Amino acid sequence: MNFSKIKSNAKINLALNVIGRSNKLHKIESLVAFLDFHDLIHIKKIKSKKHKIIFNGKFAKNINSNNTISKLFKILDKKKLIHQKFHIKITKNIPQKSGLGGGSMNAASILRYLIQKRIIKIKKKQILEITKNIGSDVILGLESTNLILTSKNKIISFKNCKKLFTLIVKPNFGCSTKYIYSRVKKFDKIKFDKPNREMFKFDFLKTMQNSLEQIAFTKYSVLKKIKSYLSNLENPIFVRMSGSGSAIVSYYYSKKQCDKAQKQVNKHFKNYWCISSKTI
Repeated sequence: MNFSKIKSNAKINLALNVIGRSNKLHKIESLVAFLDFHDLIHIKKIKSKKHKIIFNGKFAKNINSNNTISKLFKILDKKKLIHQKFHIKITKNIPQKSGLGGGSMNAASILRYLIQKRIIKIKKKQILEITKNIGSDVILGLESTNLILTSKNKIISFKNCKKLFTLIVKPNFGCSTKYIYSRVKKFDKIKFDKPNREMFKFDFLKTMQNSLEQIAFTKYSVLKKIKSYLSNLENPIFVRMSGSGSAIVSYYYSKKQCDKAQKQVNKHFKNYWCISSKTI
């Protein structure tokens, strides 16, 4: 049997507010988009007693055996939702601990594939339970389109939003999501509880924020320097950290502006990972 190919797109937080706390987890609201930049997953059924999961590519190093994909299949096996084993190969193009959701989107993309191919039959309630047990943002990857996550944990999708060109810069370290959230001392006012398409317009996005930025910048001053440098290049629409970092994203109207800025970044931050992409 031949492998099927799955694109696992990077996720970005266009805006993010921490609005409270529920038990041990923080409550957030966010404007989310996906990039045409992606990890590539190959998957096929195999005759075996165990699933075979292999990571390769630039950012495959240090992914342990207890990863988001192994967690997904462990849950599916335990619930007896699948009755065969799979060979999965993941080419990791998305860096870890970057705020781009690489691991979470891998699990989400595979779950979506299994549902679409009717390999598993599953109810919405079960999907929510499974994704929650893997990671809080896994549920976002089931639809690779513009999303609004509300304070009530509802996800509203919007298709055919205007595309943004993005320049992503990540230094040679990642941010610990656990650490960044542990330093949240105050909460934001709720802003996205009346979700609408207008929230993805450039003028609105410019006025928003990622409230985790200040915590990350206090811990890692270089992130603040990257944002400052990007803000002064080629007149970006806005510059913002994605998720809990460490990727800083600069947003542009055109590919030409984005590409020009990338050349300057590559000269200035020679040892940092930098890539241009666009929203899908």
